[in-house]
Amino acid sequence: MVGEPGEKKEANPEAKEHWRKGNSLFEASKFSEAIAEFTEAIRIDPEYSDAYFNRALAERISHDYNSAKADLQKVMELEPKSPDAPLLYGDMAEASNDLVGAKYWYEKSLSIDPNYSEAKNRLEHIDSLMHVDLSGTGPGPSTGGQLQKQVQKQEEETEVIEEGQIKKLAFYKSNTKFDAVIGLNKVKTYLHDNVVLAIQHPELFKKYGKELGLGLLLYGPPGTGKTHTVNAIAGEAGANVIVAQINQIVDMYTGNTEKNLHAIFEQARKNPPCIIFFDELDALGVKRGGGGGGDNNSSMRLAVNQFLVEMNGVQANPEGIFVIGATNQPWDIDPALKRSGRFGDSVYIAPPNYRDRKALFDLYTKNKPRAGLRYGRLSRATMGYSPADIKRICDKAAMRPLLHEYQYKKERMLTMADMMAVLKDKDSSGSSLDEWYSMVKKDVISKTETQIVDGKKQEIVKEGKLDAQEKILYKAMVKDIKKNTSPTRIRIKKLMRWFAVHFF
Repeated sequence: MVGEPGEKKEANPEAKEHWRKGNSLFEASKFSEAIAEFTEAIRIDPEYSDAYFNRALAERISHDYNSAKADLQKVMELEPKSPDAPLLYGDMAEASNDLVGAKYWYEKSLSIDPNYSEAKNRLEHIDSLMHVDLSGTGPGPSTGGQLQKQVQKQEEETEVIEEGQIKKLAFYKSNTKFDAVIGLNKVKTYLHDNVVLAIQHPELFKKYGKELGLGLLLYGPPGTGKTHTVNAIAGEAGANVIVAQINQIVDMYTGNTEKNLHAIFEQARKNPPCIIFFDELDALGVKRGGGGGGDNNSSMRLAVNQFLVEMNGVQANPEGIFVIGATNQPWDIDPALKRSGRFGDSVYIAPPNYRDRKALFDLYTKNKPRAGLRYGRLSRATMGYSPADIKRICDKAAMRPLLHEYQYKKERMLTMADMMAVLKDKDSSGSSLDEWYSMVKKDVISKTETQIVDGKKQEIVKEGKLDAQEKILYKAMVKDIKKNTSPTRIRIKKLMRWFAVHFF
């Protein structure tokens, strides 16, 4: 029977008439016609929650679970206190043999209405199914909590992708803490106050009207530690992490990319608190209408649209899910994704300064037999290098004493001579940021070109990709790019490196 979750506001009379027709068609088992009537009701009144709910019910019976879930997300946005939407969500999870997911949604329904008998009955049924031994040793008692731990452990270790569609994605717990992140003290304070505390103490944020489910964008040059920082956030907060890899999400077949995005967010909802980390976000959330091939551009527009739907779902039901993106090129991300409630907050992960580079050399050689390393000199020799560059230098230098011990069967310490040998070898060292700054300069900095028009010279200013608002938003990065591409700065870096390697 078609349920009436309870109207919070009076619906448009014309929309309500279509809703009634849909109900009649539903009761006559004419589900596709019923869906059409509910859709018309929604077109007339986009905030008609009962129409969304009944359409979801018809879609669920028609086994169109993705559409039903999208409609239920809208119901939960319009009516957060409705226990019916979580109940139907749980029903679909149960139909898919996802007992842990079903249990979560039935408990969610009961948390809204503790006296909801249908949710109670469903939850008791799920608990009875979950009292089985999954160890393979035969029947025996097992609590739902034990089952959930076993399922979670299995999901942590495996991922399932079939025919371009994500069926299950691995997640993990991080042991990294903020003390393992070199420098970035202001950034770590901000992340602790705005992300870690929100995960650990959501009730405190609710009390003061602060939004949960923060969409955060970490941006900065490549190799500066954005992924490392996300692991530290998760480690501090004790949250699960799902790394959403672009090569797993984007698929050549129409519709698979959108389904994969939905699958990732669904997995996060089942395993809260959870951080979904999108690395290279610009590759997925590319600006719509930004050129390129027709088919590819069209498919990426659909992907961005689906991304917006999922982010809206997090905004409506934010508890336990935090979405963090990372990019080297924030100007290529679709503006709609950078609005408040999505990736509205952004944090610049800057390259290390002199003091931080000293600490990085100490960190990356700490697990190696070493003697007499002069971190100040190494820091000066790597002015303008990223943490990834410094780690590469340390690893290459460590190969020298390693091979010596292999050849002569005698241990030898890692010394300054080894480090300097690598730094002098242009093929083994060098800053990856030098080339990157030069490459992106044209994207962010306007330039004046002289052209001949009708036999007369005219100066034409070609603007970079950043609009006025983005220049303010990414001011720190723009300043960094301008500084590191100026002829004076380039000369200073070259001289400092050369003197440090050869003299002091």
